[in-house]
Amino acid sequence: MIKGILKYAHHLLSESITGGDTVIDATCGNGNDTVFLSKTVGTNGHVYGFDIQEQAIIHTRDRLAREQLTNATIIHDSHSNFIHHIPVDRLTRLGGAIFNLGYLPGSDKTVITNSETTILAMEGILSHLKQNGLIVLVIYHGHKGGDQEKEHLLHYVSLLDQTYYHVLYYGFINQKNEPPFILAIQKRH
Repeated sequence: MIKGILKYAHHLLSESITGGDTVIDATCGNGNDTVFLSKTVGTNGHVYGFDIQEQAIIHTRDRLAREQLTNATIIHDSHSNFIHHIPVDRLTRLGGAIFNLGYLPGSDKTVITNSETTILAMEGILSHLKQNGLIVLVIYHGHKGGDQEKEHLLHYVSLLDQTYYHVLYYGFINQKNEPPFILAIQKRH
């Protein structure tokens, strides 16, 4: 059956991430992706979660504590600064990353992600990603500023050299109200 956007995002990551990998949740939000990643990489792996909103940091830490997961470091900073927070030995095992772009559900809708910091983070992650590693972007664009971010990201990923990267677009085209979609980038070499 056709998977929903978030289920498909997790499916893609579960196919590319292995136990012991280092992974990045670039936008912690309410902690759902962080928990998924933590369980996927296992006790020998590690999740680095980032968010610029204190509310997201608190929600994510609470979710991890409820699930008794201890292999995650949650950082109150922009994902574009990930390189300053991850030890070099962990960067050599970077298996994947997920971005949920838009705004934090249930919070201030004027605090949104932007293409500049997302692209900066993606470039850094791509340079450290293992072969066949994956970046998944879940793009919510039905808010003010969302269409601009969507267009910038589509332009950026369309320029990635196919020799080195596969780029997938996955979304529903018959849903109303600007449904979210996925861009997935797999590093080939």
